[in-house]
Amino acid sequence: MSSNILVTGSSRGIGAAVAHALADRGDRVAVHAGRDAAAADQVRRELPGDGHVVIVGDLTDGQACRRVVAEAIQGLGGLDVLINNAGIFVEHSVLDTDFEQWSRLWRQTVELNLFGPANLSWLMAEHLMSRPAGPRGGRLISVGSRGAYRGEPSAPAYGASKAGLHALTQSLAVALAPHGIVAAAVAPGFTDTEMATPVLEGPRGPHVRGQSPFDRVASPSEVAATVTWLATEAPEWISGSVIDLNGASYLR
Repeated sequence: MSSNILVTGSSRGIGAAVAHALADRGDRVAVHAGRDAAAADQVRRELPGDGHVVIVGDLTDGQACRRVVAEAIQGLGGLDVLINNAGIFVEHSVLDTDFEQWSRLWRQTVELNLFGPANLSWLMAEHLMSRPAGPRGGRLISVGSRGAYRGEPSAPAYGASKAGLHALTQSLAVALAPHGIVAAAVAPGFTDTEMATPVLEGPRGPHVRGQSPFDRVASPSEVAATVTWLATEAPEWISGSVIDLNGASYLR
């Protein structure tokens, strides 16, 4: 059975891979970009199937979040699944950043990586509770990070925001389960995306790849396969789970 799915940050990287994986199985996708409408439209045009739409909006703005969800609902004729994927990783070591930059990057990171998903999740829950088909079967899936557990000394706001996203997911799972709505997340390690390119192609690249006994990092398609399963086929008993997805690079 196909679903209507909003994937945030799907103009590139993991989000684009998720959009492709969903479209391959017959789902209709709202491809979202924060600003780059052309990149999002390129992803949309490459997706198999019909009815996909492009949505552009700054998820650090609560009113923009409202518009993004409303346009996805209108464009797809309703939503069944929200995938919170959009996020940023900006290095800002505590000992190498001045206070003004430290404060700015914390605010910027948390607003996109945590406040955005929180606002979108509220809006998605509101939609599911009011849709004619009822809320049962709706899903809220988030892309967290291994960094929430192992620490991110060069990007502490990223690690903290992803830890918050995991906690948000679990809180939503408990709150929404009585209505048949699933909330779950994945916690990937390093993935070969544009966001990770500066690290992977820099002097730390061999060390990062060596963190996994597979001596590599994840491909976007590997993360997308797990996200797609959570969004579509996983049993509802998965709700509340945060699945480690790091090639045995960090075990807990």
